[in-house]
Amino acid sequence: MLGSACGSSQGTNAQPAPQAPATTQAPAGTPDRQPARTPPDGAKQLPAKQVDYSKLPKGFPHMVWLDGDGKTIGAVAQEGGCGRASAEVSDEGADKVILTLVETQPAKPRPCTMDLRYPKVTTQLELPLGNRTVVVQHTERKA
Repeated sequence: MLGSACGSSQGTNAQPAPQAPATTQAPAGTPDRQPARTPPDGAKQLPAKQVDYSKLPKGFPHMVWLDGDGKTIGAVAQEGGCGRASAEVSDEGADKVILTLVETQPAKPRPCTMDLRYPKVTTQLELPLGNRTVVVQHTERKA
């Protein structure tokens, strides 16, 4: 009895349940709503011992890479809603580089989605990174 209350009113002529649409994966290096697992094509991920992630919020993506001549540094950032991510070099010393991942929010509040995105962002160093340590930090700003 209970089963018939939830069943189709057409009795035994019920239509089969619709099939879920096929899913596709994002191309390698361009994740869809999850942190990237590989650097962009041609870039080299920095070894874990050369990167200090201790200044990032918990759950933030951990990936930094070098591209080209060793002066282009990139990272996976995090942005959500109306925020937009970017990267900048806050300090470049003889022993370390401070890479700041910036999430810029609109100056005036407006309706925004509640999604998280993980864009790959890059910036330029004055000198090739070499063996210097990269300290990654995060900040939020208003536009």
